[in-house]
Amino acid sequence: MKSTDAVEESLGKIEKIDRSGYALNSVLAVASAAIEQARFFDQQSLELPLQGLPILIKDNIEVRGLPASAGSLALADTVVAKDSTIARRLRAAGAVIVGATNLSEWANIRSTKSASGWSAIGGLTANPWQHSRSAGGSSSGSGAAVAAGLTQWAIGTETDGSIICPASLNGCVGIKPTVGIVPRDGVIPISASQDSPGPMAQTVAQAALLLDVLTDRNIYAAAANSDSQLRIGVVDEWMTSSPEVNANFEHAISRLQKTGAQLSRAKLAAPEKREGEDELFVLLYELAEGLRDYLDTRPNARVLTLQDIVDFNVLNSAAELKHFGQELFEKALEFESRRDDYVSARERNLLWAEQTLAGGLADVDVLIGCTFGPAWQSSLHDGDSYEVATWITTAPAIAGTPVGTVPMGLVSGLPVGLGFVSARNQEAKLITAMAQAEKALDLGVLKPTFIK
Repeated sequence: MKSTDAVEESLGKIEKIDRSGYALNSVLAVASAAIEQARFFDQQSLELPLQGLPILIKDNIEVRGLPASAGSLALADTVVAKDSTIARRLRAAGAVIVGATNLSEWANIRSTKSASGWSAIGGLTANPWQHSRSAGGSSSGSGAAVAAGLTQWAIGTETDGSIICPASLNGCVGIKPTVGIVPRDGVIPISASQDSPGPMAQTVAQAALLLDVLTDRNIYAAAANSDSQLRIGVVDEWMTSSPEVNANFEHAISRLQKTGAQLSRAKLAAPEKREGEDELFVLLYELAEGLRDYLDTRPNARVLTLQDIVDFNVLNSAAELKHFGQELFEKALEFESRRDDYVSARERNLLWAEQTLAGGLADVDVLIGCTFGPAWQSSLHDGDSYEVATWITTAPAIAGTPVGTVPMGLVSGLPVGLGFVSARNQEAKLITAMAQAEKALDLGVLKPTFIK
């Protein structure tokens, strides 16, 4: 297919499915130069890995011609002066960035009552399986758009669960790679310790190719086609409270066993209350400093600090605070001066995460478990419902190690995900395991029902 045809098809779906019709609301802004860029590729004799392919990018990543607003009115009119390294690498690989996806505002770090998929600029992203259900967060728009087929490729970001959750809830593939292997310049931050951009796609092979581009490596696409026999640890502690989700997981294990995969049971100690408190303290402490450093790079930004953002939200409370507050921002301001407490919390947190993963991965290459339950009813006033979820993303988030998910079936007509965890910089093993599971489950690309 010619690039112009592919891009026009993607833009047509955005108009028909996203902005009208089903009103998925997953795309916050469309790139005005997309068709022009597609025509350029049609006129060239090039062989690039993503040549002419339309791709969407989360709106907390800088791309010239798109807002990079984090969904907040505070950054709505702040022009992006330059491409992030991520955008440059996508363009160099031939991708046509057709738009920016909606997200949970400020990547879901503003309030404990925030609703995944809502931002003041973009509104609420729906789930293409059932419109009233959550698209997950914070890479809500990326997951919903890929699942709905607006494009087969998107970029998300994750601090703890923000790629894995929407990929699971919408029924697509997501990978959060080792923290640091994908450049983060031009990415609106939460945590220097835990943030990582990553690929979201319809298949593992697509996600692997996209990760090759994001990391400027050439190893992951091959890993998706590897028949290497891996040792897989099944983590019972990553089962859910849902019998239906767990039944899907047991079915996945059975299908993997029939392929000859080496499966064994792995025991991991679940996090205590202290681990969650320490992680939140670390994230909030790093948030204020990270935003200050980042905003200093945005020419003519109307906000330069987290305090400025808090003040802006108060002044514009009718739009920004109409559904939930900003108590986490306010806590982050309180934590700014507590450097010693931050250091202690980070040390404790990292020790727990690294010991937990090291113990689980001691005799296996990859760990597997359930991710999230089926998508819950969206509520702008009550926030998210994580009751049917596991802590599969917690230790990898804190340790900065890879985690991924593939669809493993449906529960009550909604997708649920099979999660994978590997050691630091072991994305190749992670991807091989994901691809082998995808093949064993043989679900194909899930097609949403678009129930209104």
